[in-house]
Amino acid sequence: MNNFASGRLNRYLGILLLSAFFISCASRKERTAQQQLNLVPFKEQVGAINLPVQIAAIKAPFPMPQLKKPSFPALSINIIAKGAKAGIMATKQIQQTIDDLSVRGGGTAIIPKGKWLTGRISLKSNVNLHLEAGAELYFSGEIEDYLPAVFTRNEGIEVMSLGACIYANGQENIALTGKGRLIGPAKGGSVRKRTMTTQVIEEFVALDKPVAERVYVGQNNSPILPPMFISPINCKNVLIEGISLENTAFWNIVPIYCEGVIIRGITVNSVGIPRGDGIDIESSKNVLIEYSTLSSGDDCFTIKAGRGEDGIRVNKASENIVIRYCLAREGHGAITVGSETAGMIRNLYVHDCVFDETGSGIRFKTRRPRGGGGENIYYERIRMSLKGNAFNWDMLGSSQHVGDLAKRLPARKINALTPVFKNIVAKNIVVERANQFVKVTGIPETPLSNVLIENADIKSDQLFTAADINGFTVRNTRIETKDPKISLIGSRELTFENVQFFVPGNILEVSARDAEAPKFIRCTPAGAISTLQ
Repeated sequence: MNNFASGRLNRYLGILLLSAFFISCASRKERTAQQQLNLVPFKEQVGAINLPVQIAAIKAPFPMPQLKKPSFPALSINIIAKGAKAGIMATKQIQQTIDDLSVRGGGTAIIPKGKWLTGRISLKSNVNLHLEAGAELYFSGEIEDYLPAVFTRNEGIEVMSLGACIYANGQENIALTGKGRLIGPAKGGSVRKRTMTTQVIEEFVALDKPVAERVYVGQNNSPILPPMFISPINCKNVLIEGISLENTAFWNIVPIYCEGVIIRGITVNSVGIPRGDGIDIESSKNVLIEYSTLSSGDDCFTIKAGRGEDGIRVNKASENIVIRYCLAREGHGAITVGSETAGMIRNLYVHDCVFDETGSGIRFKTRRPRGGGGENIYYERIRMSLKGNAFNWDMLGSSQHVGDLAKRLPARKINALTPVFKNIVAKNIVVERANQFVKVTGIPETPLSNVLIENADIKSDQLFTAADINGFTVRNTRIETKDPKISLIGSRELTFENVQFFVPGNILEVSARDAEAPKFIRCTPAGAISTLQ
């Protein structure tokens, strides 16, 4: 063989080897991607029934402290020792038990098996309020049992109100634990009859007054702001573990301005209760939520950071939050960011969770006058079977709440009340059923930006609708939908990379108004895309 032929053969062999290398790499990547999807949990593997005794190491794509359960002195006092009797209002005896323990350096206040009646309870430093198995704590339905007014935040605005059924302010090293049940304010009482339901809170609360003068406890037979179920405020080192909650009058578990919060093994049922959110983290940091099961009358797991001008005045973010091994059942949204976003929501990591028959799966809400927004938000290994959309951004809201600001156009001048969502990543996602894969209602002056959905297996009725995005990538994903339409308004830099579309007729239909056409890189179908204006 001459040198020329030998060179051609070597080049040919080199090309074959290089091709084999790339094919092998691609094959390994596909296997790795499928292995990651195989790790996505099923509902039987998450939620309160799987709660382990110990807290495993916390891992996150941002610096996150290793949170530990608070510890308490060995001293325990049963509320019966203070004179509590089942079936009779025991607020005084429960509070005396907690106060006595705190004064003596701390310990555990025990609520034994039985049915106990109470009004508002205030947790104190170094005390664990423990409900034994079979303990049922029933909260009063009357306003008078939640007086006097206490400092709190209601729907992102600071007020003096009824606070919460279980309340704490400025305490440290506190806990609410056990296998008992908490039942919210009795129906038919003044709490529920006189709850304000006719106005948005900005119109109801006198925002021009100092907070100390914003008192809403039903004076002169006026409407009230209902008590939350459990809400520590300005507290450090908080544990809420094992208990079940039902029949709340308002949001269930709401840490406000807290640092170092662990919520684990919680079961919530507030289905059918308007505004019956499951867990709302409000302007708090270093938070772990794990192995909890929520069935809610509104959103299940929610992250908030204050509302509008009052939230901007306070300017406290919700940050460094990990939600893992949780089960969202019935509710408007499984994991919701917003709609109160003034102080910013950042560094949220949700992983190894299941959304089973929830409304929307991964949900974002804000409004033009809410301020702040959300950034650096991560989702990984999530399984969804939904009644609504898998990914849903609603950044304009309705005219009922914000008037003409709910209209997309004209674009408004950016100011302190203009929110923005950016830097959002979702990886290793399985959507077994959804109404729509992605729906974005953005803000034209601050488009949704820098979003990545990667390695997902999607089954949905509808495909992709977006208004006002600027940088959104779907990569290494399989999408099976009944509707082949991608509809865009005012959108830029939408990219589908290595995406397999399974749509009727094997034809994608793209409608782009005042928008760039999306890019399709190594997608199938590759050449069967019709563009509609």
